[in-house]
Amino acid sequence: GSVKEAVAKEEQPGVEFKNVSLTYSGSGAPSVEGINFKAMKGQTIGVIGGTGSGKSSLVNLIPRLYDATQGEVLVDGVNVKDYDIEALRNKVGIVMQKAVLFKGTIRENMWMGKKGATDEQIDEALEISQSKEFVDSKQGRLDYVIEQGGKNLSGGQRQRLTIARAIVRKPDVLILDDSASALDFATDAALRKAIRGMNNSPTVFIVSQRAASLMYADLIIVLDDGQVAGMGTHDELLANCEVYKEIYESQFKKADSEGGVA
Repeated sequence: GSVKEAVAKEEQPGVEFKNVSLTYSGSGAPSVEGINFKAMKGQTIGVIGGTGSGKSSLVNLIPRLYDATQGEVLVDGVNVKDYDIEALRNKVGIVMQKAVLFKGTIRENMWMGKKGATDEQIDEALEISQSKEFVDSKQGRLDYVIEQGGKNLSGGQRQRLTIARAIVRKPDVLILDDSASALDFATDAALRKAIRGMNNSPTVFIVSQRAASLMYADLIIVLDDGQVAGMGTHDELLANCEVYKEIYESQFKKADSEGGVA
């Protein structure tokens, strides 16, 4: 039976939404409504849509920053409401758009992600998050002291360190909520490639307004005003999802006229 169980576990979605809706109390209209999808372990899921389309609301339900008002959110086949909250948040790493770092050394900031992580584990996370090069250039490396709010780092450096902090504990689910917005395109691409190569093969959610950041995803969820406007691969969506096509074409026309992908 154990082989069978192992196979069953392998085939179980890392994250599944079953008819999920979320209405913030007092707001009336749902932020997201009737969401259904399965994300297998190791897959990359892109979530795209305009401002206010419900992208953050959708991913915030996975670590239970909010609770679904309808339907079920499952992680490894278990309803998130049935997890001990700390156990769930250990499984799910979420990196918000606003990178928050604390006053203290780089090492201490990494320990916020995984208590007592070894320097080796930290270095691996720095490498994956594309932070290693700039950390290597800092006096004292992991002993380098970050000022309150990360004022002595650039926006892109702060973002990469917050990503490293989520990666250091090797979460089963990694959510990047518009958290590569301050990175240039080459760094963003290198980051995505390194995350796909992670040996614990997490299910990765990438929330972005840039089509170029999620074109390669195994599944792209297109949100429009809280509803799913389309779901599929980049090519499928270009062929049959008007909302996605508009986002993609407007961004790439702009990139062409500016000579380069934004």
